[in-house]
Amino acid sequence: MYSNPGYGRRSSPGGAAGGRSGTAGRRFRGLALSWYKRAMGAGEASDLEEGNLYEAALRQLAAAGGGAGRGAGASALPRARASASVVPWRRRNEGGGRSPGGIEVFWVKRSETLPFMGGWHAFPGGGLARADAEVPVAGRPAGGREVGGRRGDRGPEGGGGGAEPDRAALDRADGGGGGEADLMPGIVACAIRELFEETGILLACPEPAAASGEHGGCDGHLVEGAAELAAARRELLAGRPFAEVLRRLGAVADASRLVYAGRWLTPPFSPLRFDSRFFLLEWPPEEAAQPEVLPGELESGSWIEPGAAWESWHRGENLAAPPILHLLEVLRQDGPEAGLGRLRDPAEADLGPIRRVELRPGVIMFPLPTATLPPASTTNAYLLGAGEAVLVDPGSGDRDALARLEQALRAARERLRRRVTAIWLTHHHPDHVGGAAALRERLGVPVLAHALTAERLARHGVPVDGELHDGQRVALAGAPEMAVAVVHTPGHARGHLCFLEEGQRSLLAGDMVAGIGTIVIDPPEGDMDDYLASLDKLIALAPGTLFPGHGPAVKDAAAKLREYRAHRLWREEKVMAAWRAGRREAAAMVPTVYDDAPPEAHRLAERQIVAHLARLRRAGRLTD
Repeated sequence: MYSNPGYGRRSSPGGAAGGRSGTAGRRFRGLALSWYKRAMGAGEASDLEEGNLYEAALRQLAAAGGGAGRGAGASALPRARASASVVPWRRRNEGGGRSPGGIEVFWVKRSETLPFMGGWHAFPGGGLARADAEVPVAGRPAGGREVGGRRGDRGPEGGGGGAEPDRAALDRADGGGGGEADLMPGIVACAIRELFEETGILLACPEPAAASGEHGGCDGHLVEGAAELAAARRELLAGRPFAEVLRRLGAVADASRLVYAGRWLTPPFSPLRFDSRFFLLEWPPEEAAQPEVLPGELESGSWIEPGAAWESWHRGENLAAPPILHLLEVLRQDGPEAGLGRLRDPAEADLGPIRRVELRPGVIMFPLPTATLPPASTTNAYLLGAGEAVLVDPGSGDRDALARLEQALRAARERLRRRVTAIWLTHHHPDHVGGAAALRERLGVPVLAHALTAERLARHGVPVDGELHDGQRVALAGAPEMAVAVVHTPGHARGHLCFLEEGQRSLLAGDMVAGIGTIVIDPPEGDMDDYLASLDKLIALAPGTLFPGHGPAVKDAAAKLREYRAHRLWREEKVMAAWRAGRREAAAMVPTVYDDAPPEAHRLAERQIVAHLARLRRAGRLTD
């Protein structure tokens, strides 16, 4: 069970690669291990004088066109998991009557403690379970032929045999490689089950009433009885199969009140991707059962006008994924009936061939395929600004990816009046600068970076036209004007920069933090003292939302930065324990200090132990 933001569920804890489960997880672990084998081999064969093992491996893989995000690696990524969400809505009561134009939707807030999209707002929903295909469903959603599915024993689920949404359109919105998950049996049962788990609303009727109403549904005869439904919900949450819960109630799931409202595919910023179907559900105040959230993975739920929800996002008061924002925008403008066409075909949410991922106003994310450190397979480029804009870290050197990015930037200029005036780089690593030189020529704009980054890139033929320095403040003209502070944050790289948007405190963090995976501190370029000091420096700036170089955004930037700091110090104590046990060489410490890392990653782990040992030696903590 989880509230589906339209993108995914799980990520890794700060500073450590997270776990995955099932066949998809095993496939991706195999891909990651393959990357480590190739990267470490490349590192051994590379000239390390200019940098470190990590950088040499990235540069070698980029030159060879390898990595998790490119070539054969891209096709080996896990398939997108089918999921479904329900958007309950009601007409707003005013003075005892119904306002003809005013509606409210019921949305939920994910727990702040969740490692992935913690604190985000969403609509009730979650991933397809294998057993969902065995749940009998009466009726079908309106517009169900666009959903597909199978014909069950008690009626057509999802309009059995309907047409699949245009796969090419899904690819276009995804930025490449999308649309893997076919329309699967059980998707409507999944929506009904998740709605019951997360809100207590059960779309089901007594078996004799099945197939008697519109669309073969229950004609409004839903299962009632607050105590009985509460007990059934507890059983479902405790792990009892949904089909069995329904049998014990003498009920059958009813899809006839659902209205199909579109399909979204997770952009490739995470290896955990979802192919999400959305459904509208009118749920008036007169219904005996009203939605109620139980504390756990969800923190709260509330009725809110779509316009008020969208405006609160625009003020920076909440965070929601693009499918949620699109639903809110259409519902506030057109309502649930007139807006159906826009919901079912969300092409307006695209920027050319790439879906618009704008999680904070003026910060658009473009995940681009790069040869980077697994579990990430992409590097996030950002378009920052509401008029004059800068393009941050166009890291992909892939020709097709750059062509799509150029089209997206053209669409942003024409539709949003956002014009790229410069390219900014957070640091010099190849997975962050791969497209900088080409886009400099094509867009006719300068490349700016820290002086130390410019010095490193000059050796590799990447031109830097000007310098950015710590404490610099840049005003980007637009509506509104955006003030951006430049923050020097060495540690991962000597010339590393972060960019703080001062209005809503959005932090473009580069490789200070990863939304998924880990950050490598590899001497001599990497320095653990510098890295910890940079974390403290960023925490003191009180950032709001954190936008990493890899993976999804993090709602509470300061909490994540503190988590990373604590994780590094925890790892350092393991280094100290190994030292006290008589181990003096970093390689000998790896099995105990990094007992959570696969053998293929041990050379990088060793380099991070070297960084810890250097810090401990400077502090006078290492004694024989």
